[in-house]
Amino acid sequence: MVSVQSGARRKGGPSVSVESAPDARLADLGPGMSGRVIGIDESVEPSTARRLFDLGFAPGAEVTVLRKAPLGDPVVLRVVEYEVALRKAQTAGIHVRRIA
Repeated sequence: MVSVQSGARRKGGPSVSVESAPDARLADLGPGMSGRVIGIDESVEPSTARRLFDLGFAPGAEVTVLRKAPLGDPVVLRVVEYEVALRKAQTAGIHVRRIA
């Protein structure tokens, strides 16, 4: 798993650092559940990881699952005081620590 960090950048994308094992994937949270982003999985394309970071899915950001479509795709989330819809596959690459 990698985490995208603001500040330092490497050629071709954001800087990365290795984190400990995640508590859950964002895709595993149900409506009404919240988590704090701890990183983005290495399997996520660097351009997608950067876009997620730009959307507010940075380490430490609080994310709440607002609703899921009947088949689970897309997922509507609240992050940084706004709502964003992501595909289930995109949420599977975001690691979070559950918030009670």
